Amino acid sequence: MNNSRFPIQKPLITEKAASFTNEGKYVFIVRPDSTKPEIRKAIEKLYGVHITDVNIVRLPGKPKRMGAKYSVTSGKKKAIVTLKKGEVIDVMK
Repeated sequence: MNNSRFPIQKPLITEKAASFTNEGKYVFIVRPDSTKPEIRKAIEKLYGVHITDVNIVRLPGKPKRMGAKYSVTSGKKKAIVTLKKGEVIDVMK
């Protein structure tokens, strides 16, 4: 895979994302133009696990203000991946 086009940006480590790990689900911030098959292939190759499902969540940008000017930050895209039963990913490494 070309690193400039690698779909995974970073794992998302929050309290809610940590609660998903009990169900075998992990959350990653991914590139906005990445697709489910690309995400599946990248995570399987990177972590050596088998993925059963990939869900995508698009987060809208937030409005920001600096003085009298308003702008909107760029949105993010999250991927929630479900692993095969019994497999785990150590996202803290």
